Amino acid sequence: MTVHSSLPRKQRKALYTAHQTARRRHLALSLSRELRSRYGRRRITVKKGDTVRVMSGSFVGREERVTKVDYRDYSLVLDNITVKKADGKMKKLPISPHHLMITKLDLADPWRRRILKAPAEEAAASAPETASDAETEEGPAPATSSAEPEEEEP
Repeated sequence: MTVHSSLPRKQRKALYTAHQTARRRHLALSLSRELRSRYGRRRITVKKGDTVRVMSGSFVGREERVTKVDYRDYSLVLDNITVKKADGKMKKLPISPHHLMITKLDLADPWRRRILKAPAEEAAASAPETASDAETEEGPAPATSSAEPEEEEP
């Protein structure tokens, strides 16, 4: 997707007709200084589950988890970044990737660990907490209801 023209209409057309791999490259975010020094890279493609910091706009300074990556519109949806609609409902606000910086990576993907040369131990530490993790911390999960009620013995 190399466009040599400086005409805005040709630049826009190149974005709208870009192939999936080119769109993916446009959604690469810069890493925080800590992650840059740890992995020796400046940018990486953002994925669902990464934690990002908003660098500009009305939500500046907030760190939220990525819930959706939209390749068609070149935008990201974050957890608690919402806007109030006219009817009072809250709507998730898509944010341009140019306003974001990755502060914590989701290393559950083996391809990403290989690219970053990250050990598997980091993946376990950075994995988001799931329902099964919550069950182990709080003890066994409650039993589900069965067809026959259990009788109590005196």
